[in-house]
Amino acid sequence: MTAPTAVLRSYMTFPKPEDVLPHRNPFLFLTEVIDLELGEWAEAVWTLNGDEYFFKGHFPDRPTLPGVLMCESIAQLGAYLVLQDERFAGKLPLFGGLNKARFRRQVLPGETLQLRVEVGRLSGKAGKATGEARVNGDLACATELMFVVVDA
Repeated sequence: MTAPTAVLRSYMTFPKPEDVLPHRNPFLFLTEVIDLELGEWAEAVWTLNGDEYFFKGHFPDRPTLPGVLMCESIAQLGAYLVLQDERFAGKLPLFGGLNKARFRRQVLPGETLQLRVEVGRLSGKAGKATGEARVNGDLACATELMFVVVDA
């Protein structure tokens, strides 16, 4: 990427996740999309304020973000990226599978996940992607995703 493009990209804004995804609280796990390259990759953040419902039970004396919710946040970012493509207007990306999910670090209340997803293959009906979640640059989760695209 050339320097002028990078400067221009820093001023780009993207639609709010709730304006693109059908997910709603308490199951919307993206706070803000910060960058994307259509059909290629996307980056977002999910800021955990500590009041999320799951911390009360997972675990009462040591609140920890469940790993499956990290995978879900990565998948939501993937769905956001897919839905930016006009070919998928009126469609809904759904989980088709999850492979090689690895959890490397606990995520605690008050922390912010930095999310990235990269599309590996995308057809009109399905796709594959890889994604990761980091906290302060430290890898918390990495996974491969498979998804199908259906009529909404």
